[in-house]
Amino acid sequence: MNDGGSVPSLTIVGDVSIDLVLGPIDGWPAIGTESLMEKSELRPGGSGGNAALAAHYLGAPCRLLSLVGDDGLGTWLAEQFDGIAASLPICPAATSLSVGIIHACGERTILTTKGHLEELTYEHVRPLLSRARHGNSIVLLSGVFLTPRIRKHYQRLISEISALGHQVALDTGWPPGNWNEQLRFEVLQWVGACDHVLLNELEAASLTGHQDLRTALHDLSRKVKPGASLIVKTGPKGAVGLQEGITASSKAGNPVVFDTIGAGDSFNAGYLLGRLNGYDLQDSLIAGCNAACSIISRFPRRQIRPGELAGRIALSDALACNE
Repeated sequence: MNDGGSVPSLTIVGDVSIDLVLGPIDGWPAIGTESLMEKSELRPGGSGGNAALAAHYLGAPCRLLSLVGDDGLGTWLAEQFDGIAASLPICPAATSLSVGIIHACGERTILTTKGHLEELTYEHVRPLLSRARHGNSIVLLSGVFLTPRIRKHYQRLISEISALGHQVALDTGWPPGNWNEQLRFEVLQWVGACDHVLLNELEAASLTGHQDLRTALHDLSRKVKPGASLIVKTGPKGAVGLQEGITASSKAGNPVVFDTIGAGDSFNAGYLLGRLNGYDLQDSLIAGCNAACSIISRFPRRQIRPGELAGRIALSDALACNE
């Protein structure tokens, strides 16, 4: 996975925060009442954080560029990335926290505080990005809507990363204020400049206005640059991809899970590591689904040891989640 020097081939730029996962809950409690949860876990999270941890579990080196708050939670959060080449400077703000409520039906509700994520800037990230030492190097950008200050420079950052010889991967995430025409225009500018566009089914539909996945894929395929890979994660169904007119797909398997928070981020790590291993579109989708399946089937996730899932993106293990 290494690019031939001291800098790993995969660099992740984005949000790192704390996740508190609770559940399951049937219905929504009345105001003023208290409910007891069967399960809970306090763990590092954020789209960027989850992807970096997934790569770590899969035994692959990566860099993580983000920051943490200047409180006790920020200190704890930074410590959770021990063993990862992480640059997490302290900023003068409270650490961002997400509470994930897991519903009995399997869906989830996520409540997030703004906190330190609003302090991540272009100036934090750009000096740490250098010329790629291998043409297969990839920089993943994620959590853009939770990091508004760096978002102002996203188009510039994407262009500069490409100029440094890296492939650019983008996971847009969901905008807290929902989509509008101006936002769609802004995001599609980024989409058109990236090498790997990683969306979920709802994001693809919202960006294009097409609820039919095949139609949405076709529409988006006209907006990506030549040779780019367009990936749509379809939850428990798996993922589909399109590159240079070729369509591929992978099933997700059927793991027993408590919560699916971070599943898409784990898929991102597996898919991108597949690409770094030289896998084609089809095999990289399999690697992504296999990685996500292996990680979200574990609870609590903090018990996964570094490198424990090494080999889980290997094609020989591609059907492991179906066993």
